[in-house]
Amino acid sequence: MALNYVWIGFFVIAFVVALVKLIFFGDTSIFTNVISGMFDSAKTGAEISLSLIGIMTFWLGIMKIGERAGMISVFARAVNPFFNKLFPEVPKNHPASGSVIMNFSANMLGLDNAATPLGLKAMKELQEINPEKETASNAQIMFLVLNTAGLTLIPTSVIALRLANGAVNPADIFIPSLIGTFISFLSGMIAVALYQRINLFKLPVLIFVGSFVLLMAVLYFWLGGLPPNQIQLYAGLLGGIMIFSVILLFICYGAAKKINVYETFIDGAKEGFQTAVMIIPFLIAILVAISAFRTTGCMDYVVNAIGFVVAACGLDTAFVPALPVGLMKTLSGGAARGLMVDVMTTYGADSFQGRLASIIQGSTETTFYVLAVYFGSVNIKNTRYAIICGLIADLVGLIAAILLAYLFFK
Repeated sequence: MALNYVWIGFFVIAFVVALVKLIFFGDTSIFTNVISGMFDSAKTGAEISLSLIGIMTFWLGIMKIGERAGMISVFARAVNPFFNKLFPEVPKNHPASGSVIMNFSANMLGLDNAATPLGLKAMKELQEINPEKETASNAQIMFLVLNTAGLTLIPTSVIALRLANGAVNPADIFIPSLIGTFISFLSGMIAVALYQRINLFKLPVLIFVGSFVLLMAVLYFWLGGLPPNQIQLYAGLLGGIMIFSVILLFICYGAAKKINVYETFIDGAKEGFQTAVMIIPFLIAILVAISAFRTTGCMDYVVNAIGFVVAACGLDTAFVPALPVGLMKTLSGGAARGLMVDVMTTYGADSFQGRLASIIQGSTETTFYVLAVYFGSVNIKNTRYAIICGLIADLVGLIAAILLAYLFFK
């Protein structure tokens, strides 16, 4: 629903501004330019979507191998002690625990298609032990906020879009995105824990947080003192090594489990092809709306206003053009993805703005969409403080993404 209003709003505002420019400023070419830009964006959206077929086909094929081999189950067992501490109201052997862990495991491994059904299943199972059926329980709120924080080990779709837009090293945003998404996840977890008075100073939680903090500290001390060009080189190299290692691990693990990894890959690859084709209308829809909004000058008005305030505070304004990606991400992942593509098209995939937009897209999640879908699936009407905590995670994640972009690429 939010995306519907955003989409309509882009067109209405663009039309009003174009009409004002025509009547009051005599800009007779404004509507011609808008229509031309919309048609060009439609073509661009189709080209980008089709260019994703290769990487989506390959990646979902690899993910299918890991899924059938039981890699997600192995991952779930590894993080089980950590999640038990975050959901103290869920009985130890309740089926909801397994669904919650499987959902987060799928999210962290980038299995979007598998993560959503698992998440809806987890929400329904949590609803079974919810004493007030129309009011979100503590466990449901924790689950939803951590989902909106979007902890992802590999930002597959972002890397794919960077590749489609001509990035020299599409994986160079891997490390800052990993750090950014962890910071967002941690802030959401702390916000909910404060509301629910959960003691996070438990060994499994401390081990989980400590492991990521140690990883970030190692990366910082290793890369922090290097020149920007070397930071980009090593960050991209490490990201490439880790991603290739995951691919090899899934293939070898599948082979060890005696499954036909080739046929399994083909089954997953077919889903990847279908997914890439299915996003064509969605990407075209938002890119056309953004084009109308941008061609009429509306996007420049918004960005310039923010830039004016930032400059008045004596801060660098290089990050401002990518800021709309973060602002839109809370409302719509599709709209934010379109804005990210628009930033990369305008400034270049390897520009500071292009990389920042990619980090933002990989570090935050679509709060209102996730809350609407998951709570709506079990008819929750009173969401309590879920939106507040989700937006806190978004805000912290956005700020972290900006700071990380300056640290790695400026």
